[in-house]
Amino acid sequence: MFLALRELKHAKMRYLLIALIMVLIGWLVLFVSGLAQGLSSDNASSIQNMNTDYLILQKESDHRLTRSSLPEAQLQHIREFTDEASASPLGVQMTAVTKAGETKKLDATLFAIETGGMLMPEVVEGRMIDADTLDEAVVDLSFKESGVALGDVLEEQMSGQQFKVIGFTKGQSFSHSPVIHVNFGEWSSLQAAVSRGGAGDGIQYNAIALQADSAKADQIGDSISDIEVITMDQALQGIPGYKEEQGSLLMMIAFLFVIAAFVLAVFFYVITIQKMNQFGVLKAIGASSKYLARNIIAQVLTLSVVSLAVSIGLTYGVSAILPSSMPFDLSPQLVLLCSALFLAVAVIGSLLSLYRVVKIDAIEAIGRAA
Repeated sequence: MFLALRELKHAKMRYLLIALIMVLIGWLVLFVSGLAQGLSSDNASSIQNMNTDYLILQKESDHRLTRSSLPEAQLQHIREFTDEASASPLGVQMTAVTKAGETKKLDATLFAIETGGMLMPEVVEGRMIDADTLDEAVVDLSFKESGVALGDVLEEQMSGQQFKVIGFTKGQSFSHSPVIHVNFGEWSSLQAAVSRGGAGDGIQYNAIALQADSAKADQIGDSISDIEVITMDQALQGIPGYKEEQGSLLMMIAFLFVIAAFVLAVFFYVITIQKMNQFGVLKAIGASSKYLARNIIAQVLTLSVVSLAVSIGLTYGVSAILPSSMPFDLSPQLVLLCSALFLAVAVIGSLLSLYRVVKIDAIEAIGRAA
């Protein structure tokens, strides 16, 4: 470590330039990672925050909630295999709403739930809907950015139904649109208004949430026809655009790590080649290959840790001034994961230099130095 610090102090400009490159790469990795997590949450937080283990959809629905339709009788059949509290229906409808007295349309997704059931979200302001009242709903906090407040009336465009906002939830979005939660009394009225099922057919659900172990889930899937039991990860992948969006961002992050590895490998390899004579002399006077390798790794880790600290500070600083409408979410767990990967990539990038140091011939190096 002594030799590593002495060299960093002696060649300040050289190492400052590589540290600057590492800061920029680390900053970009963290920013894109935060953007990927933010977009994931904005696209699917309502599914990610669901208190359930599985979702039951109509067979051949391609894991998409909006393509699935289950009759009320199917719910009763499923509840024969489990208790009532462990199977809860869910209605999903993507739509647009307008605030009473205004013409501006707001994208939204309607979620019909059983009040008091496992799918009931936490209300952060106002109160929760109950099973009996009609014309009431709780909406995601993001509606506040559009001027919606408690007591406002929203009109659903497809049916013309109106409901009063009585509460706000947090972290409830689906396919990049805020979620409006209503009870099944309101859902039944909406279905009737848009002719999504005759009165004799009963209520039509899009999915049934299931809390059960894998054995019970398999038993239900094998025993009941025309359904499929999917995991929550499969449900996420079924959201339109989710897989493609996350795949593109993850590929960008992976390429940034590869670029970081190449930049560090080339930089330290060139420096190692320039110092072959000095390393040979050090070996000749008794320095071991292990000692020299340890100093190279110490240099790499010191530069990486300092660069990461600056990158993290820059990322959080920029996130503090980003508009609230931008989906950005950089959790401490994500920062730790990216930092660990960055340090691992930095060490891997130095392996080529370590190999050259181990292979140095002291006598040959002294001859070149003379």
